Amino acid sequence: MGYPDQRFDVNLSILFTELPLLERPAAAAAAGFTAVELWWPWIDTPTPEQGELDALKQALDDAGTRLVGLNFYAGRLPGPDRGAVSVPGEESDRFRANIDVAADFAASVGCTALNALYGNRVEGVDPAVQDELALENLVLAARAAHRVGAILLIETLNQPESPLYPLVSAPAAIEIVDRVNAATGLGNARFLLDLYHLAMNGEDVGDVIARYADRTGHVQIADMPGRGAPGTGELPLERLLDELRKAGYDGYVGLEYKAADAAASFGWLPVEARAAR
Repeated sequence: MGYPDQRFDVNLSILFTELPLLERPAAAAAAGFTAVELWWPWIDTPTPEQGELDALKQALDDAGTRLVGLNFYAGRLPGPDRGAVSVPGEESDRFRANIDVAADFAASVGCTALNALYGNRVEGVDPAVQDELALENLVLAARAAHRVGAILLIETLNQPESPLYPLVSAPAAIEIVDRVNAATGLGNARFLLDLYHLAMNGEDVGDVIARYADRTGHVQIADMPGRGAPGTGELPLERLLDELRKAGYDGYVGLEYKAADAAASFGWLPVEARAAR
């Protein structure tokens, strides 16, 4: 067991960000990785020109990297936003405009996991109204994901860093997963289990793993505090990932941590263990 038994991917929206987007897949490959994930790369538009989508696909192909996770449009991320699905008006409209664009791009590169960030609470808007809108949008997203053979991910964030985001516990996200699956009958909504966010919320991470490993579609990690690479904080990440494996999770583990020098931050993981199996 241990890190070499996991299937890691690099999140290119938080690591290698000193490079232009189209150069990051090659940088990940040069560090030994063959799998990557991304937040929605075009913060300003849910519907980029086809040429931009084609260029990203080409960069992934040229580097020999597979995209294994992609966010739907989520507003300004990183930044003040935490998704769009529950935000009435223009942001909801942008999310809907993005659904098929993101799903079709995912299909074009063999990506089978699409993450829909729920969105912040909006002052002056009834939370029940936001939740109703979110369910409508997530049903649309789940159907689009199903159309391309993908799962829809619902993520818990952490309250200290995302105080307006309502899904700040594992049960809160699981409740949305259940609602979406009940509404669609497709069963393709899954939990995105982020060990850093769960720990920041003070949850019993081992208990969350035991309860929800079979509902989990993707895992992300960073150490705590500081959101740095494994070994820079206090989380027993290696043990927790072993617990996930023993509980039946055999999917990808996204490296979603901060590092001033991404290439120098992977010393905790042997080079021979970086290529996804």
